[in-house]
Amino acid sequence: MNNEQFELEKKYQASILCFKQMLENGKITQEEYQQIDTILLKKYRPLLGSLCSDIRLT
Repeated sequence: MNNEQFELEKKYQASILCFKQMLENGKITQEEYQQIDTILLKKYRPLLGSLCSDIRLT
């Protein structure tokens, strides 16, 4: 993983963490979370984050 990929991974992980907390607190639905995750995956194209993106929290 080069430095640029690492930075994109950090940005994805930081972003998705906020939305995971919102999902767990009932602020957004599972469907909304999945839509957000799809958008963030397209935006950041993380190497590691994409491996875990299909894990359901509920």
